[in-house]
Amino acid sequence: MTGSPTAIAADDGAGVADCADYWLCQKVYDWSGMDWLAENARTLIATPGRILLVVVLALLARALAHRAIGRLTDRTATGAMPTILRPLRSRTPAAEEVVEQIAARRTQRAEAIGSVLRSFASMVVLGIAVVLVLGELGVNLAPILASAGVVGVALGFGAQNLVKDFIAGIGIILEDQYGVGDVVDLGEAVGTVEAVGLRITRLRDVNGVVWYVRNGEVLRVGNKSQGFAQVVIDMPVAHDTDLERCRAVMQEVADAMYAQAEWAGILLAEPESLGVEQITAEGVFLRLTVRTTNADQWRVGRELRMRLKERFVAEGIRTPVPLLGSVSAAGAGSR
Repeated sequence: MTGSPTAIAADDGAGVADCADYWLCQKVYDWSGMDWLAENARTLIATPGRILLVVVLALLARALAHRAIGRLTDRTATGAMPTILRPLRSRTPAAEEVVEQIAARRTQRAEAIGSVLRSFASMVVLGIAVVLVLGELGVNLAPILASAGVVGVALGFGAQNLVKDFIAGIGIILEDQYGVGDVVDLGEAVGTVEAVGLRITRLRDVNGVVWYVRNGEVLRVGNKSQGFAQVVIDMPVAHDTDLERCRAVMQEVADAMYAQAEWAGILLAEPESLGVEQITAEGVFLRLTVRTTNADQWRVGRELRMRLKERFVAEGIRTPVPLLGSVSAAGAGSR
């Protein structure tokens, strides 16, 4: 049977009469001349076309978001280095190695941030697209949205610690509080970071014990590996020591180490002998400080203590006698 949409409406009832007022029905009938195709134009052409448009726009929006995030993370990874992170002796080979380590760390951090942002952008864009597609298919979204709200509330109460860990992990990565290879103090656990995830941080302490710390439980972080390290040495001497001479000896020992070529790329600034730091019943403590690279701070401290001890022995500078030994000796003499 052929004829205009109006004639079809007269034969088939009000359902097709609605189609007579629908412009797409008229266009399809004029183009094809088929009644059934004109009557089902909305279902066969309009709805799939809108769904296809939603999918194409969603994919385009996702691609643009990923491109913008990629540019942002690339600029973060290759941008100018903060002044505080630049080694003081930038001309030395060791300092160049430090610069390379910092650049690699920034690159890894930028990649982690980019991965999180891309995943979030994909979830948002594709989630909106799914909702729009279901709406075009005639699915009632109210029960789905209500159920999603109930499930979200249930998950929020039941998995609040998990959500807290993930949010804290994102903050740690975004703020660059610490990264792989850093020596950190997380309270209960102190050691070298081996892995940083969105939920947990894994570190290994000096005894080789591996600690798994939930990011949501990290209330404070002491990072010993960012920028530079400050080695502080307090040397005890007896009360009757010539303190000015002792301070000068400590400065000479540190300056001699600073002048050696093997330590040129490790000691980042001239050492400072600050003088008397503390006076106690045991003795007098003189302080020496030196700025060094992160990785070598413990080696520098051990080397300086050994040199200071050897020089003190050579100069005849006495260290204080332990109080317990003094009391025991006095008690033995009284008998």
